[in-house]
Amino acid sequence: MNVTRVGVIGASGYTGLELIKILLNHPYFKLSYLANSEGNISLDELHPSLKNVCDMQVQKVDVDDVASSCELVFLALPHKTAMEFVKPLIAKGLKVVDLSADYRLSLEAYEEFYTTHTDKKNLEHVVYGLPEMFRDKIKSASLVANPGCFPTCALLGLLPFMSKRVPNTPIIIDAKTGVSGAGKKLSDVTHFVNVNDNLFAYNPLTHRHAPEIAQKLGVSFDEVNFVPHLIPLTRGMISSIYIQVQKDIDAFSILKEFYKDEPFVRISKNPVDMKNVAGTNFCDIYVKQNRTSLEKGNIVFISSAIDNLLRGASSQAVVNANLMMGLDESCGIPNIAYVP
Repeated sequence: MNVTRVGVIGASGYTGLELIKILLNHPYFKLSYLANSEGNISLDELHPSLKNVCDMQVQKVDVDDVASSCELVFLALPHKTAMEFVKPLIAKGLKVVDLSADYRLSLEAYEEFYTTHTDKKNLEHVVYGLPEMFRDKIKSASLVANPGCFPTCALLGLLPFMSKRVPNTPIIIDAKTGVSGAGKKLSDVTHFVNVNDNLFAYNPLTHRHAPEIAQKLGVSFDEVNFVPHLIPLTRGMISSIYIQVQKDIDAFSILKEFYKDEPFVRISKNPVDMKNVAGTNFCDIYVKQNRTSLEKGNIVFISSAIDNLLRGASSQAVVNANLMMGLDESCGIPNIAYVP
């Protein structure tokens, strides 16, 4: 099978590092280009954990160099910055997996919650990169918008039950994430003294990932009540989700049937935890229903867990790239948790 030359723009951050680690061990992707905003540094200087593993040079990003070196490129860049590169890269015939928020939302929602969009043309043709929802479309896509970590965790928990949900009832998502989700940029919120031995909500009911969740579920933004929390862990994510569903359903059977053919969703008979998915692309899901809670229906509790840097970003991006290049989606994807 042919080897595909791939590149990573945004090699400095946590998701960039996780991408590089996966790609270095991928049997059919050859890591051919690395870049950040400054360049002129070796990879093992940028990420000492890769010393004696890979000594590639990290370049200052140049679109012409990318185009001559790669067939597919991952953009591990902040929103607004990513779209500046998507337009010329797509024009040069490259396939792109964008890990930023720039192509995840409709134009109206993006400009309401982020900033002015400068690449409306490609926004019209992007495919949302959640394989369990859009696998067939991803296979023929040139541009894939990798989902956010919170939306990935919440959507996978909710999707099996949306057809059984009582219309116009609240969707409540209480989510908790490790500090790496905030990226490397320093802030008072993620300062060690603030995060250590602490837990707190941030941007409750107004977080930018709420409209992403709402749009993919096909509901209004007002129906999604999303509250993220920061916890004193490096990585990991867990969502506690509550929805009202029709009476007399078997929630566990629905969940099991919905994901019976999905390689990276595991159904649990016990409440899930973050350790079992750390270092993997798995999403573990548990469901429990209260059959006596309401006259018109019953409340379902869904608990989903992912590694925010992998299933919530980098490993999911490589799954998307596998599909785009006609490979088995599991190719090169980590599937063994690295913590006891």
